[in-house]
Amino acid sequence: MQSSNGGGGGPERPAEQTGRHDPLGADAVGQVGYDDPWYDALASGWGETDGTGGQTPVVPAARQEDAGGTGSAADVYLEVQRSAAFQEVRSRYRRFVLPGLAVFFTWYVAYVVTATTAPGLMARPVAGVVNVGMLAGLGQFLTTFLFTWAYARHARLRRDRAALDLRWDTQELTRSARGGER
Repeated sequence: MQSSNGGGGGPERPAEQTGRHDPLGADAVGQVGYDDPWYDALASGWGETDGTGGQTPVVPAARQEDAGGTGSAADVYLEVQRSAAFQEVRSRYRRFVLPGLAVFFTWYVAYVVTATTAPGLMARPVAGVVNVGMLAGLGQFLTTFLFTWAYARHARLRRDRAALDLRWDTQELTRSARGGER
């Protein structure tokens, strides 16, 4: 299996030789540095707040430092799924998507029901040939784009870094469960 850092199975090289960022730092003692293809220097600290003026809280690590590499790859995935970090990422996802879906679906159904049951209201002119139905229909498009933007922003600020950390932890644990093979 080819590693995700662009190498084809050869030994990993330090960041100075590859010209890419070493997320563990060049001075990491006793640790192998992995080149992170998804690393973005501008996004490393995220630099945005949680909306209240404070920094976004950090998600706990998925990897247990005292875990030995004796389990199978399936055990690794179950361990990560049970971890507090994975549960926090899923919880953040649900806390955004479920209310957003409820609001968006309610707005969509209200538009369809109003268009069906109150055609006189929808045909009421607003400005020239533009009527309430046209504005509500354009509002559907607008809210779709706004919801997509809000979802992408929420994912970037609250889930992407934690999910990437989980991905790297899972790869490292799977590699150690296989006995270090690639």
